Amino acid sequence: MRQVIKGVREWSDFIKFPHTVFALPFGLGAMVVAARENHGWPGIRTFLLILAAMVTARSCAMSFNRIVDQRYDAMNPRTANWQLPAGRIKLSAAITFCAANALAFVFICYWINSLCFLLSPVALFVICFYSFTKRFTHFSHFFLGLSLGIAPVGAWLAVRGTEVTPIELVQMGLLALAVVFWVVGFDVIYALQDYEFDRTHGLKSLVVLLGPERVLDVSLISHIVMILLLAAFGILCGFRLGYFGGWVIISCCLFMEHWIARHRSKNWIQTAFFKLNALISTVFFVSTLAEVVFRGGFRLWDPN
Repeated sequence: MRQVIKGVREWSDFIKFPHTVFALPFGLGAMVVAARENHGWPGIRTFLLILAAMVTARSCAMSFNRIVDQRYDAMNPRTANWQLPAGRIKLSAAITFCAANALAFVFICYWINSLCFLLSPVALFVICFYSFTKRFTHFSHFFLGLSLGIAPVGAWLAVRGTEVTPIELVQMGLLALAVVFWVVGFDVIYALQDYEFDRTHGLKSLVVLLGPERVLDVSLISHIVMILLLAAFGILCGFRLGYFGGWVIISCCLFMEHWIARHRSKNWIQTAFFKLNALISTVFFVSTLAEVVFRGGFRLWDPN
């Protein structure tokens, strides 16, 4: 039994399962808005399929990233003790795990609806392609943002399918862009930890391009853009106090994250990266859920 528990922990850490709290709440928030005609509930079948699709897609992407970056992870003191470099998980097992999750994701999308099934290879390409971007562009953070930004789009389409309206496309686009700029902002901060290593080994990032000081301004601008996009999303959805109360909390968390990044040591980056961003995504979901459920549904446009 101990070996089973240890194995589960190793695989969970291998794909950084706790980091699921970043994209998942935004995906679920999109699901709630897409199912607003039924007070945010798409039905147990659709809900479970969305959950399974997001977990398998993320597991595929993370394991693919670990496989592709194995050589660099082995050389980096911060990552040398990770499962693949340390030999606690075999490369063949990691490849099998990645492939199994990719196939499971496509199969799940088939059961969701035809549109999600047709788009599933595109989604897999996007989330896996990110792993190569640090080799050829300093803007790799935007590719990571895109990988997470498609989560709310996928969840929305899982609920609405081909019945999605033009205004809904704008709404999900605003939300997806908000996630993209949110990820860019916090990934730039996270990349500060590997500045010396990336520069030495020819890996590209905005931190390498601009330096640790100037890149924090880029991160701040990205998060300001995210705040504005979330406001636009809320306005277009007709949200009121519940959502914008959460919006204020999210804004405060983002500015706190930047205060930590500028005034604390690198040891505090994990606090800024995980705890605050996990809170941000959770607050978004809760405030969105509150708007849809506890107002008895809402109108997209207020004619008055």
